Amino acid sequence: MSELIEEQGFTNASLVWKSWLPLVDKDTASSEQLSVLKESHPRALVSEYYLTLAHQPEILRHRSLAFNAIMYAPGGLSRAERELASVVVSRVNRCVYCASVHAQRYEQLAKRNAVIAQVFADPWTAGDTDRERAIIRFAIALTLQPAGTHEEQVRDLRAQLSDGEILDLVHVVAIFAWANRLMLNLGEPQPDTAPA
Repeated sequence: MSELIEEQGFTNASLVWKSWLPLVDKDTASSEQLSVLKESHPRALVSEYYLTLAHQPEILRHRSLAFNAIMYAPGGLSRAERELASVVVSRVNRCVYCASVHAQRYEQLAKRNAVIAQVFADPWTAGDTDRERAIIRFAIALTLQPAGTHEEQVRDLRAQLSDGEILDLVHVVAIFAWANRLMLNLGEPQPDTAPA
């Protein structure tokens, strides 16, 4: 991992998420629950987040399909830029767990973390390039006022991003509005105390 960042209650350190609701028990789970867990994420069978959402397997299936398509589809925004946008949304929404996970992913992809430290400290002034600043500012605006985006903002964004990249950015902000709300309302982050 890169240099540890701890700023404004946010960190790029590994955290675990603990559910406030009962988990689906893998030993008594239905075949549909087990199937969707295996489809959703490589670690879903040991993740309290997925084991909580598996109570409603069809909703989890749709959530996982949408999330994976938005975050991993080819073309459009780079993977690192998608991760950066997800960190910004999570920072604005105060979702410490999501910010931590996606800060780590950004750092792995971009091979740097200065912009993550900036986002944690003050997202409104973060970004090392015009393109980063455009992504960050739009993610903040859309997170704070989903109905407040107007044509002029999109027109300004086109100076840095293609139309396909703008659509990707909107998708990332939207999926993290949902992801953050699930995380924030169903459990809480805790330090990862597992041996490294």
